[in-house]
Amino acid sequence: MTRDKLIRELDPFFKASSVAVVGASTTPGKIGHEILRSLAQYDYKGRVYPVNPNAKEILGLRCYPRIQDIPGKIDLAVIALPSSFAPDVIEQCGRKGVKACVVVSGGFKELGEDCAKIEQAMMETARKYRIRIIGPNCIGIFDSKTKIDTFFQSHERMLRPRKGTVSFITQSGTIGCTLLEWAAENQLGISKFVSYGNRADVDEADLVRYLGADPETSVIGVYVEGFGDGRRFLGAAKDIVMEKALVVLKSGRTALGAKAALSHTGWLAGSYAICESALKQYGILTTDSFQELFDAINALAKQPPSKENRIAMVTNGAGPCVMAADECMRRGVKLASYSKATVEKLKESIPPYCVVGNPVDLTGTATSNEYRIAIEMLLRDPNVDLLMPFFVFQDSPLDENIIDVVADSQRYGKPVLCCASGGPYTREQSTKLEGKGVPVYATAERAVAAAHALILRGKVLQSTAPVE
Repeated sequence: MTRDKLIRELDPFFKASSVAVVGASTTPGKIGHEILRSLAQYDYKGRVYPVNPNAKEILGLRCYPRIQDIPGKIDLAVIALPSSFAPDVIEQCGRKGVKACVVVSGGFKELGEDCAKIEQAMMETARKYRIRIIGPNCIGIFDSKTKIDTFFQSHERMLRPRKGTVSFITQSGTIGCTLLEWAAENQLGISKFVSYGNRADVDEADLVRYLGADPETSVIGVYVEGFGDGRRFLGAAKDIVMEKALVVLKSGRTALGAKAALSHTGWLAGSYAICESALKQYGILTTDSFQELFDAINALAKQPPSKENRIAMVTNGAGPCVMAADECMRRGVKLASYSKATVEKLKESIPPYCVVGNPVDLTGTATSNEYRIAIEMLLRDPNVDLLMPFFVFQDSPLDENIIDVVADSQRYGKPVLCCASGGPYTREQSTKLEGKGVPVYATAERAVAAAHALILRGKVLQSTAPVE
């Protein structure tokens, strides 16, 4: 399939001018009610049509007994009915001319052979009418620009992130919910989100190729339990990886995990060692945990890639830097050796009781001005590729001008990642930095892992094209 054809087929999911919610409910808390509310309360510019034969109106919107009864064209249908109804509903969508459906309902192949037959029948009908399907067994789509939101998680219970350039696709809706809320809390903007569940039709290869052509996406995150077609996925990745960062977390790595994946989304996971090797060959960044996946995405979205792998650290409390050094060693990341001129200027410019090394330890008396001096000198040093400031925000001498000092340091064009641990005040300061585009990590190990992602991305961009 050509890229242009794929874009035409998948555009209705994200750019629909009309959406029908089949199975819309009058009862708050029901899935069909909350999906409709997610679309309606955004003041979605498109037309939203509830479909329920037993209601005349839901949430102030006229209700229709069948999708065929809705006047005009329907671009997207969101289906929230028991799985047994799915083949017939898809038939109705086909007759109406609908070309894109999100099937939120579960009860398909993840429950075994008998339910797999329902999914097969649904797909046979979809193919007859050339309907593309996301799902079943998913929470569907979120687009921060067009405001399409098919979630049955209410706004009172789940945060939606602001608009940004990260797109995320996931087999697990639960993983997706968590990422969206972490993104909102960490001031990380999201462009598009897709939970695709059982992957009866649209798969991660389709979505990666589509997002690769999306001008509003710069970083693509993927959570997958088992690839539907690994070769297609790698082919899609190869076409985009030099333009957009692609980060993958593959679960189902063990026999026990693969068994769990089979009962969750009906997909058997394959050999992880082989999978990881192939992903890396194609310039795809791999992560070992969900936390690491999010941290890498956050860094890649907010900071430039690192040209080399030499890190400089500056701190007002050196303990976490020792752990960072250990993690650097484990990951093959170097601690920068400063030029003689940098060392001399630092010694002249900061108090004599400070330690000029890596880290530069400004001690617990450090002010924002002393941080500013050290940060600027380190970023000017040609031997420094990435700066990692550590903060004990609890120390009283460190004034709140530090936020502007760190934000201003980005003018040097080198990546800056921070580390700060603590309670409410630390989290408050960290949130301010995240809002300025500087990621902050609560542990040294997480900060170094994020730095490693920026270093690996830099290597990909400096390499030749991915393997054939």
